[in-house]
Formats: sequence, C-alpha cells, structure tokens
Amino acid sequence: MLYSGARILIETLIDEGVDTIFGYPGGQVINIYDEIYKQQDRIRHILVSHEQHAAHAADGYARSTGRVGVCLATSGPGATNLVTGIATAYMDSSPVVAITGNVAVPLLGKDSFQEVDIAGVTMPVVKHNWIVKDIRELAEILREAFIVAQTGRPGPVLIDIPKDITIQSAEWEPRRGRGKKARRLEVSQTADRILAAAGAEAGEAGAEAESEAEAAALSARARRLEERNERPTFGAEDIERAAELLASSRRPLIYAGGGVISSGAESELVQLAEKLNAPVALSLMGIGAFPRDHRLCTGLIGMHGTVASNKAVQKADLLVAVGARFSDRVTSRADQFAKNAKILHFDIDPAEINKNISAGAAVIGDLRATLKETLKKLPPQTVSAWNGEVDRWKTEQPKAHRRKTALHPRFVIEETARLLGYDAIVVTDVGQHQIWAAQFYPVTRPRSFITSGGLGTMGFGLGAAEGAKLANPKRPTVLFTGDGSFRMNCLELATLGAYRIPILIVIFNNGVLGMVRQWQNLFFEQRYAETVLDRPPDFVKLAEAYGLRGFRAEDEPSFTAALESALADIAAGKPALIEAIIDQDEMVLPMVPGGKPVDEQIVNT
Repeated sequence: MLYSGARILIETLIDEGVDTIFGYPGGQVINIYDEIYKQQDRIRHILVSHEQHAAHAADGYARSTGRVGVCLATSGPGATNLVTGIATAYMDSSPVVAITGNVAVPLLGKDSFQEVDIAGVTMPVVKHNWIVKDIRELAEILREAFIVAQTGRPGPVLIDIPKDITIQSAEWEPRRGRGKKARRLEVSQTADRILAAAGAEAGEAGAEAESEAEAAALSARARRLEERNERPTFGAEDIERAAELLASSRRPLIYAGGGVISSGAESELVQLAEKLNAPVALSLMGIGAFPRDHRLCTGLIGMHGTVASNKAVQKADLLVAVGARFSDRVTSRADQFAKNAKILHFDIDPAEINKNISAGAAVIGDLRATLKETLKKLPPQTVSAWNGEVDRWKTEQPKAHRRKTALHPRFVIEETARLLGYDAIVVTDVGQHQIWAAQFYPVTRPRSFITSGGLGTMGFGLGAAEGAKLANPKRPTVLFTGDGSFRMNCLELATLGAYRIPILIVIFNNGVLGMVRQWQNLFFEQRYAETVLDRPPDFVKLAEAYGLRGFRAEDEPSFTAALESALADIAAGKPALIEAIIDQDEMVLPMVPGGKPVDEQIVNT
C-alpha cells in the first residue's frame, strides 16, 4: 500500500496497539495532524494545554498500564517543551515514545525557523533517538522505537520526523501474524542493529572528530547505548551465590524499588520476603511493589523513611536490593549506608551495579526470572535473628503524624482514601504533599502510586493524572498536589474540562513552598527567601473559570463535606477540585538531614 509518511506514522502506531496520543499541533506536524483527523475513529488524540504536559500524560499512561505512552509535538519550542517530561520518564524508567516534527531535510542544520537539534538536546535523557531522513525507514524506525522503549530497563525514546518525510510516499505493510517467538527475535535483532549502529557511528565520527573531547563524547554515547540496550543474562553461578548469601543471612533486609513493578515481580518479592522472614523497605518508586499492610513491610526508606526501615538497614547483615538503584535520597551518606551488611543486588540494568553502592554479589536480568530461579535454591524457611526488633521500631512514629490542627494532611489523605476507595490511582506532584501521600495513602496494588521520583518534577502531576485516568477509565484517580506545584500545571484544567476527565484534585495550600520552607525552618534560621506564596490565584475561582466545581476546606468537617460533593461530580463524569488549607509550618517527618547517616533522623521537632 502506497501511503504518505503521515499515514505511515499513524498506521504504524495503530499497528503497535496505540489507542491514545497526547500532543499539541504546529507547522511541522500539520500533515500528521491532518492524518489524525482522518483516522480519528481509529486513534484518539488528546489536545493538552502545553507540550510538557503531553509528555507527562504519556508518562502517566505508561506508568499506570505498563504499555508505551505516546506524545507528539512540533519542532523547535514544541520539541524542547517536551524535554522536561522526557527527562522525568527517563529518570523513573517509564516507556514513552516521543515524536517531534522538524524542518524539511534540506533545511536541517541551517538555523531554519523553529529548527532545533532535538536529537542532540535529548541524547542524555533517552534510551535512543532517531532522525528519519528516508521515508522508507519510517515504519521500521517506529517499530524499533517501541521495542527499545519496552525491553530491558524501560525508558523513553524520541523520533524526529522532518516535514518533507510526512509528505513523501512509500510502500507500507502491516505487521501481521507475528507471534511471541517472532517478536522476541525482532527484539534481539533490533538491539543488535542499534548497538552496531551506535558503535559504527562513534567509530566513524570519532575518526573525523576535530578534537579528542569530541571523539570521547561519541565513544561515551556508544557505551551508554550499549549499557541501556544490552540484554543481560544471569548464570547458574550468580543464582548459587545469591542463594548462599540469602540462606546464611540472619538479619536480612529487602530494599525494593520500581524495577519490581516494571517487571511484574510483586508475587516473587512476597515469596522471597516470607521465605527469609525479612522486612521489606520501599523506595518512593517501589510503593505498590509490596503490600503496605503485610506484616513484613516497613514502609519508605531513606531521607523521609520510617524509623523501622532506616534502623533496619543499618543493623542488617545482608541488604537485598531488588530493582532499586541506591539513589542519594535513599542512601544519604553513602559511606555509612548499610554499614554492617553485605550487598546483594538484583537488577536488569548492569550499569546500576556498583554505581552508587558496591555490591558483594549481583544477579543481572529480568527480576521475575532471577527471583524465580533464586527461590528454587532456597530452603523452605530460613532462620531470622530480628526477634521482634523491627516490629518495635515500627511503633516509633513522629508526633507530627498525629498533631492536632484544624486540617491535618494525614486526615485529608486518609479521608480521601476512605471515601474514594482503595483501588484508586494516586498521582502526586513534588513536595511535602508527595511524601505525605506516600506515607499515609494505603496503596494496595502496583501501578497505583504515580510520582516523579528521580527528577522530582514540580508540575508533573496533572498531566500524569490525565494519562493515568484515560488509560484506566474504570479506576478512580486522585491528584494530590501543593499550591506551588499546581501553579506550574493549572492550565491543564482546560484539558480536564474540555474532555470531562473525572479526576479529583486535592490541593494542599499552605501558602508557601513547603519543603523548602521546612529546610529554612530547620537549617536556615527561618530566613524564608522567596518561599512565601502570598499571591493569586484563587484556586476555587480558577477551577470555575475552567468549568470545574471548586471547593475550599479549612477544617475536618468542611473537608469531608467538600469531598462528598466532589465525589458526586466525579461519579457524574466530571472533574472536581478541593483546596485544603493547612498550616504553613507543617513538616514532613521523619527526615534525614543532608550528609547524615540514614539512622540519624529528625523524628520530632
């Protein structure tokens, strides 16, 4: 079939199972949007209010489903507006395909109107990117992009399509009749082709490089691509070594991260914990990987970790990291982290082994496969020497968690959970509210807590909530945000109103940038430099301006009443917003001060 490049793009997306694109049109993608218009009965487009939120929406779609999210933007500023969202997805290993338009091939590199080297800009924050310069390669590149985004450690990719490629015509055939075996072969061949191309590109360009620095940069790119796309395998000796460490440990602690959710290894994680009788601490990205109400769960670990998690990691004789990357927000002072423990690291990405914390042993590969093989080698039950110590630490709770104020964050979150239901998808922006949601919302299943962990992107939440809700129309979705974060994405209320996306928005309004103010209170003698937000808008009136009902609550009874009214709107298929007024000096505790070991926490003030 002879199709235009724009038609090939849309047909290939549909062929890859894409049902939704988040985007914003512009001159260099006008032919693509014309094709979307023609195919609107086969694929849905969501017009966002800003390209950054298209990337966040695709990310939320991906995180909540495990499928690839897709976003689309025009060249120049449209493409660069995607970058923060792409970087957010990259840091949290979320599979996103970002598609950008660009000027025609003959105009590339000539400082044409709205031209930017988006492939160069995004190189550090994607698994791979492509510039399509031959229409005959368009469909193949698109299919490669979906493979790369999903396989191994997931992550975002970018395809830059010059305008003339969307106009030209070429033959296209659908991907028919390919089963799992053929798909696995395609994955393998694609990875080999990318690695070979990366090496050749670095070698050829390196030979022509004008400086040693340029050659080194090209070589580094090839190494990075190899690390990101390598298909690591584990050997029997790796499993034997892991099983030996696990069987001989008497005070094991499991540290579980987002990789458990990406691989769908939640059941294997529970089996491992129960066989070892080992407490399980969760990273922020690991929320949902292990049941919060399980007797072995100790909650968050790290800067805002629980007393139980942070004390246990310092007393453990073996720390088992499962799909986690030892972020500085977890380790704090790395040379004092897990100081009495051997480290056993399970991960799919070989680049993470020994990157931040040295591991005595590692098993590299898909977590479901590696944990299943390890479980086969373990005895039915190992002997634990924790002797109730972890359970006693669990009782050590900050007094701030039960502080009596007119409207406390814990009440807001727990009341929302009670009335919204425990099957909800919980989305957050970044700041104090993010940690309160992580601490207090009883997340019951994976892919139900969506937050920006690695990049910490204020403004992530509303776009991500849109993507999650549209991908999961039957599941209630709530966004917890702060007044600082919400100022960065409130224009997306237009998208919610236009498409009637029934999301509940709860704004914690303390009139300040709360997390920064907390540091100013504790370490900067209350010098509140530019953290007081004593300015408009009135969020209730803003919601009404966009066609939503807004409610304001200043105490517990008014919050419950507002929540009941808001949920009535949600049930009717409409979004709703609640502004919850909280104390400006409410703190997130526990907290590990910068540079301190994780067990030196501020628990009470």
